Amino acid sequence: MALYCIGDLQGCLSPFERLLAEIDFSPSRDTVYLLGDLVNRGPNSLGVLRRLMALGDAAQCLLGNHDLHLLAMWQGVRKPGHHDTVKDILRAPDCQVLLDWLRRRSMALRAHGWLMVHAGVLPQWSAAQTLMLAAEVEQALRGPDLKDFLSAMYGNAPSQWQDSLHGADRLRVIVNALTRLRFCTPDGQMDFTSSESAGNAPEGYLPWFEVPGRATRDTPMAFGHWSTLATEAKHAGSLRDNTLPLDTGCVWGGCLTAARLGARAGNFELVQVKCEQARKPGK
Repeated sequence: MALYCIGDLQGCLSPFERLLAEIDFSPSRDTVYLLGDLVNRGPNSLGVLRRLMALGDAAQCLLGNHDLHLLAMWQGVRKPGHHDTVKDILRAPDCQVLLDWLRRRSMALRAHGWLMVHAGVLPQWSAAQTLMLAAEVEQALRGPDLKDFLSAMYGNAPSQWQDSLHGADRLRVIVNALTRLRFCTPDGQMDFTSSESAGNAPEGYLPWFEVPGRATRDTPMAFGHWSTLATEAKHAGSLRDNTLPLDTGCVWGGCLTAARLGARAGNFELVQVKCEQARKPGK
């Protein structure tokens, strides 16, 4: 039995199939953890969802910001934008089945000693609290008021976590941290204006994983979302501050990366396949 984490697919089915072949993946024997942004920007988001759903429990999927955006389009909360490539899903005869499956995916997972999220966690959140807060969002996604939740999901405020937050503000902060976070202040104030490399943080901010005293610092973490980290020598291919970034820019013509998880938490081996460029940078 082998266990893998894979970074952002973003609708790139062909590289995903080649990566599964490269690792000799067997759904009857192995498990793969997908770190969110399953869809959008790439050429075959519909095929990706059908493939993942067909893998059953062998594919454990997280939700990223693009996946939540797709759900919002499905519910009529948002219209597809110029760069969105998910119209084939919304028009598909099995759209209802696929997106009902998607809304039941996880916001965070802890497995085999690793904490897995799409983007990041706030410095004051422990691993246990992260999972508890993720479960609050999962309950909203799976409940009868999905459209109301998605309608209130968008926005950058509040930009900082408080235990006293409730209602839509509370859920919005959790969603933003788990699916959009890159930079924050030491006390957890989030920035959403910059998608630069980790070395170009806005003044007063740090990459979330570099915040001193981060409550999850003793837990190995795998995450996606931040493709520019893959080009930085100090972040690529190794644990940095006990975190492993796995979005290696497949949709931009980089690689699709799987980390084979070792028997001991924090141990891994990387496997990569080259990707054809599906989108221009920044699109």
